[in-house]
Amino acid sequence: MKKILLSTLACASLVLAANSDYKYEITPLIGGGLAEGNHNLEKNYVNAGLALGFNQENSIIDQFELGFLRTVKDINAKRGHSGDSSITRVFGNLVKDYSLTDDLSLYALAGVGVEFFDHEITKHQKDGAFGNYGLGLKYQLIDSLALKFDVRHLINFNYGDNTMLYTLGLAVPFGERTKAAPEVVPAPAPTPVPAPVAVDKDSDGDGVIDRLDKCPNTPKGAKVDSVGCITLINLNVNFDTDKSDIKDIYSTRIHEFAKVMNVDKRLKADIEGHTDSVGSVAYNQKLSERRASSVVKALVGLGVEKDRIKAVGYGKSKPIASNETAEGRAENRRVQAVMVK
Repeated sequence: MKKILLSTLACASLVLAANSDYKYEITPLIGGGLAEGNHNLEKNYVNAGLALGFNQENSIIDQFELGFLRTVKDINAKRGHSGDSSITRVFGNLVKDYSLTDDLSLYALAGVGVEFFDHEITKHQKDGAFGNYGLGLKYQLIDSLALKFDVRHLINFNYGDNTMLYTLGLAVPFGERTKAAPEVVPAPAPTPVPAPVAVDKDSDGDGVIDRLDKCPNTPKGAKVDSVGCITLINLNVNFDTDKSDIKDIYSTRIHEFAKVMNVDKRLKADIEGHTDSVGSVAYNQKLSERRASSVVKALVGLGVEKDRIKAVGYGKSKPIASNETAEGRAENRRVQAVMVK
């Protein structure tokens, strides 16, 4: 029976895919059990075990959990019964995560398993299946380590015996997902243009000739209006899921943008923050505002006057890529600058 159950749970886990940057999560567990008493063993005992999480993709369920728990030592029989026993439990659960803050989330779980008694002292100490459900909290200590605590209500299918399990664990992700290579689109053939007249130069290369350019020395790559003034600069600042802190790799780009703003004091900009589609409208609105504010704070620290830049959040309302893929969602978690007059 043990081999059949383990094979079934293992096969079930293989059909589920991941939706985070990692495929798996391993969690050593320590905790305890509080039984209602029909096992005729002492009510309180200590458990230890291990859980393996299979992260999901494009599913209402965030994770499939496969694991086991075992009593740390034999549990003494209650008065009137002789002998003692230990219990091993193997389980599989579906897990749904609900974000509360950037680092804290609530999760719910439900599933089935089987328990094995080393010694069957009474009829209630019999190997058999059980169902369980529960709630827990997950706190992200660092990017690669999280603290988890949950409480689970277990119901034995043989006699309906109830047990309350509580566990504490340290979750470590592994198996980082390989990102798909971006599709290479052939560059369009250049449109032939007539040779410019000698007097009509475009010194800054923004597409507006010098005699019509009211904003000379425009930085390369910036979008300009009909008189050569900047309308849009894409900072290319992207963020991790549910985060608003700026990564070090974007420091150079922010410095370059600050330099443009400091050279031309006439420039003003809206710093626009955006999110992917994961989460509620209200939560993503606040997250987009925090991202925009992070970039504004960095620019002010580089000498840009605060009254020339404004943080604006658009939540998930303006995606630039599909939210159906991890790559598309990563592109949508962005900040860009729109120049205003």
